[in-house]
Amino acid sequence: MNINAGDVKELREQTGVGMMDCKKALVEAAGDLGKAVDILRQKGLALAAKKSSREASDGLIGSYIHMGKIGVLVEVNCETDFVAKTDDYKELVKDIAMHIAASNPSYVNSTDVPSDVIEKEKMIYASQIENKPPQVVEKIIAGKLEKFYSDTCLMNQIFVKDPEGKQKIKDLIAAKIAKLGENIVLRRFVRFQLGEKVS
Repeated sequence: MNINAGDVKELREQTGVGMMDCKKALVEAAGDLGKAVDILRQKGLALAAKKSSREASDGLIGSYIHMGKIGVLVEVNCETDFVAKTDDYKELVKDIAMHIAASNPSYVNSTDVPSDVIEKEKMIYASQIENKPPQVVEKIIAGKLEKFYSDTCLMNQIFVKDPEGKQKIKDLIAAKIAKLGENIVLRRFVRFQLGEKVS
């Protein structure tokens, strides 16, 4: 199948993945750009899973200040100083810091949410459901918990710069892992907002 060079270029711009991988994805998707993006995301997630056991102790601490009112520090780790110095990596760290400023997450991952917070959320959800069988109640609670994670956990949030509103922060990182060939770990962050109460 002949693949249009313009489509390859557009897919590369959308995903940041190499030209050959973009071309292969377009062939696999029979020229459908949307399907090709999904294929690359799935491959990126698979590659990220393979590399997740590798030590990531280098990287950068990035910062972002918004209008002098909101400030963010974020630590994003990779395997080598070489990758940490690339423009792609610096852009990733900056984008994540900016996202944190805009989206105000409470946790990095869903596994970081304390069990008492989860139990409290489950109790609230259960109290909102009436006259449903127990298995239906469980499914509804599970769905509401996923929504809670997507609102409060950084890795589960939709990236603020994604125009289609589909790419989560974990997808953004997976795509960079696929492109840069190293494990990348979003370690921790802190967000300050002018005038907020200090607990």
